[in-house]
Amino acid sequence: MSKVTVYIVSHNYGNYVQEAIESVLRQTFEDWELLLFNDNSSDNTDEVFNLYKSDKRISIYKTEGIGLPGVCNFALKKANGKYIIRLDGDDFFDENILLVLTHNLDNNKSNALVFPDYYLIDSKGGVFAQEQREKVFQSNHVFDIPAHGACTLIRKKVLIEIGGYRTDLGAQDGFDLWTRIISNYKCSNVNLPLFYYRRHGANLTEKHHHIFNARREIKKDASISKMEKYKSITAIIPCRESYDIIPNLWKEELDEGLTLLDVAIQNCINSKLFDKIVVTSDNKDVTTVMDKYHDKRLKFVYRESKLTIRSMPISETLSLIVNQEKIEDSGLLILVFLQSPFINYKSIEEGIYSLVLNDADSAFAVEEISKGLYKRDSHGLVPLNSKHLIRTDFDIIYGDSRNTVVTTVKNINKGSLLGAKTVNYITPQRENLFIQTKFDLDFSKYKYLLDKDDK
Repeated sequence: MSKVTVYIVSHNYGNYVQEAIESVLRQTFEDWELLLFNDNSSDNTDEVFNLYKSDKRISIYKTEGIGLPGVCNFALKKANGKYIIRLDGDDFFDENILLVLTHNLDNNKSNALVFPDYYLIDSKGGVFAQEQREKVFQSNHVFDIPAHGACTLIRKKVLIEIGGYRTDLGAQDGFDLWTRIISNYKCSNVNLPLFYYRRHGANLTEKHHHIFNARREIKKDASISKMEKYKSITAIIPCRESYDIIPNLWKEELDEGLTLLDVAIQNCINSKLFDKIVVTSDNKDVTTVMDKYHDKRLKFVYRESKLTIRSMPISETLSLIVNQEKIEDSGLLILVFLQSPFINYKSIEEGIYSLVLNDADSAFAVEEISKGLYKRDSHGLVPLNSKHLIRTDFDIIYGDSRNTVVTTVKNINKGSLLGAKTVNYITPQRENLFIQTKFDLDFSKYKYLLDKDDK
């Protein structure tokens, strides 16, 4: 019986999978078995696998398009090793990965898994970056960035204990395992780049829609058991008469009879998480929009005009609502801005799940900034997010999407909006439009009609 089970999954990765297999054969650690899975490929994967069928350490299986999670569960059943690691068919190992990771788990009996840093390579195998992870539980105490789904060495008994892989997600298997393991087991990482992760158009990670949906479901399921500590959840939609690009922006219609306030209210009503949905404004005319809805959770709280000044902290308005509605210290508040008409209610809910899952004080939506950002110093412009070969968790630059903010009532009672521990979550690009100019408003109306025609 081998100590480590490596398994490689190929679905039409015939051009790359030989390199993956050879990287296992070259390992300096030799106590392994290799399981090869051809998941309904229509290319030359079979031919490549057949080159290795005489090696007694290698077993070959053919599955009928059951998908990556299904193959992972099948591999778990077939694995004889104490430890198990997946290598995707388009990636490949450094020759020392099994030696280093196995040694780590051997010497840390309480750790469930260990993962390394890695190189990013292009379709031709050229290295263009190195991803370096900060030390979990040491320098990094926020666990919202999971270990890579592949090339992570896991104790087989732990995988069995948590029930293996979920097959209903279609993506984000690494994040799913991470959320189920990190709460109950110790994990570790080594700061050595020990595998080569290929980025190309066919990657599953390029299918953004599936990734967002899968991530939301994972966070939701992982948060359910922790939700009880938060006794109430209140959505708050701030409106005002002045100080926006036009007076009473909330009245503006995206479609006939559908105002920006309508869209925000409907988004909140669609969620079952909220105990209260509060519309707050210095103009009581907003109640004419609210009257169209017969949801008992919907409330109006009047705020004076001085609280709507742009330089006035929104926490002052939240404090007013907390006191007037008698919201308990253990409650959560989520700001839903009508200036973000394309935010989906599931993204709004994800903000809550992100806070709960990480036991944070606040959470807000962001987008990762890929274009260059600069600041000026005495010698000119200095890049803030230059393209270094080596990038860590702490080098990523985020921009506030400005569509949601989740915070605790405890923060507000202390006079703080965000508190000490803030986490973020990334919303889909199409949801990140925030109306702050007349052009944004006109474009939102145009985009809404386009989206409506596409449905």
